Amino acid sequence: MHILLSNDDGIQARGIQTLRRYLEPVARISLVAPERQRSATGHAITMHKPLYATPVRYGPASQGWRVNGTPADCVKLALGALLPARPDLMLSGINHGSNLGLDVFYSGTVSAAMEAMFLGVPAMALSLEDEDPAGFEWAARFVRWWLTRPEFTLPPPGVVYNVNFPSLRRGIPRAMRAVRLGRREYVNDFQRARDPRGREYFWIQGERVDALEDENTDVFQHHQGAITLTPLHMHLTDELTLERLEDIAVPSHLSDISPPP
Repeated sequence: MHILLSNDDGIQARGIQTLRRYLEPVARISLVAPERQRSATGHAITMHKPLYATPVRYGPASQGWRVNGTPADCVKLALGALLPARPDLMLSGINHGSNLGLDVFYSGTVSAAMEAMFLGVPAMALSLEDEDPAGFEWAARFVRWWLTRPEFTLPPPGVVYNVNFPSLRRGIPRAMRAVRLGRREYVNDFQRARDPRGREYFWIQGERVDALEDENTDVFQHHQGAITLTPLHMHLTDELTLERLEDIAVPSHLSDISPPP
């Protein structure tokens, strides 16, 4: 199996390097990741400056590149220019911090996996609640075990698996629960200050709010200490609302495109 690894914490991050070490014995690894921390960049791509990919040597089972771009850039570049053949699977992470609920819309980790899925490669986003070295070791060991099980199935076309590992402080997980996205939201707070030149600036902070009413969500099961698996679909259209909407004819007087007086 050929696996592409990327992340948003940077190529030297403990999560991705631990995952690489654990997967090298069972797969051929290509690692293409940002040269520095790019968390919470979402699905941004670089359009107005060049991208540089610097080779990194790991060993006979791995090849790597560090890229001066976003997580989505790394996956685009890997699949479009760097790799001689398409990988069988793309893994993003292991992220330093969970990605639950609304996190998936901000996360560079999830966006890297989404980009691979857009380009036709099965993909999973992997996240750990904290930055405990033992937690990364355990999660990487689980991923290797899971991928090598006969019953493991790749995400279908148009779907990304979003996997979250709880902190080992909650105990060793006893199950991986397949659940839908829950409600994790943030109450934003902007700290106002001035720089040494007197210019006002703002520092965004957010208090996290997790809704725990629904047991069949990633947020609830995460708090219970389970590994959560949520299939994310690229199709965002709300079909129920679409059925209620009606076409609206444009009135003829709006066809006048002359400038206003």
